Amino acid sequence: MKIGASTLAGLQENLEDILDFIENLGLEYAELVHQFPYENISEDLLESYNLKYSIHSPFMDVNIASLQEKSRLNAINQIKNSIDLANSIDAECVVVHPGLMPFLARPFEDRVYATANESIIELGNYGKDLGVCVTIENMPTFEGMIYQDMVELDKFLCKNEMFMTLDIGHANHVGYPAEEMYFDSIKHIHAHDNYGDDDSHLALGEGSIDLKHIINTFESKNYDGIYIIEVNDEDSIKKSYEYIKKNF
Repeated sequence: MKIGASTLAGLQENLEDILDFIENLGLEYAELVHQFPYENISEDLLESYNLKYSIHSPFMDVNIASLQEKSRLNAINQIKNSIDLANSIDAECVVVHPGLMPFLARPFEDRVYATANESIIELGNYGKDLGVCVTIENMPTFEGMIYQDMVELDKFLCKNEMFMTLDIGHANHVGYPAEEMYFDSIKHIHAHDNYGDDDSHLALGEGSIDLKHIINTFESKNYDGIYIIEVNDEDSIKKSYEYIKKNF
């Protein structure tokens, strides 16, 4: 198993501190959250660690489904910067959020999805040209978030020869049971727990998700992507890694 942790757990500290923690814990991978306060990441710093990387592209104030073209293009350019960084450091993949549907855009839902799809294809092709795997993440049940439906996301991605990041916690929040979370398009996984009532990013084993069934399913199908522990703090990373070592 390829196991790593997201720097999301260290957003209130220096990047060096969370990378030190991840490496010292014995994890092989770190997922770099490429937005404030880690917008400008030193490649020399990354090379000083014995870590391999994936990148989570910006999602704060970024909307690739925006019907405001200037806003959409700004979002595209920010994510392309993450793809460029991934190319430079040979990161395994780049995670992209599929976009948002603001209140006033609700009457134009079809156009929002069409715009998101256009942007996803553009980013996927940009990544392919650079040899970077771009993956699209399924969303939780929060107002305005599109592609909560993993069946539809998988269908679109397979049609366009692209890939999904399965966020296990998001899928559970939407209501997917463990036995329905496997899709062939999945190349990357965000692992965290919850009780289905919120996207709480608990440590593995601290919620109600049947993680053993999910991970055993992926392992039985020779999944070769990374399991990124995406939790709120360093203690939760440690607990999650201990859960994985104990159970798999």
